[in-house]
Amino acid sequence: MHSKELLSGVAYFYKNLGDLTRLRILDLLLSGEYCVGDISSKLDVSQSAVSHQLRTLRNSNLVKARKSGQMVLYSIADRHIETILRYATEHIKERI
Repeated sequence: MHSKELLSGVAYFYKNLGDLTRLRILDLLLSGEYCVGDISSKLDVSQSAVSHQLRTLRNSNLVKARKSGQMVLYSIADRHIETILRYATEHIKERI
């Protein structure tokens, strides 16, 4: 049996996946790095809302950021996140 602390971390992880805008951002980031402006225009969501959701995703270690000149580029934090997102979407596709 897993510890309460570990399961609490898993619950926090899934809680942060439980928002449609955050999932749309993560889905976009599966295809590569993007800056806030590009994410905003591709998803038709305000830059303010994108920035807010990216902060949440960074704080929960789902995305990472790197500076490129004056731009900040965001990407999926690691392969585990990619795998979880791909399995989740495949799971749902099978039921649609």
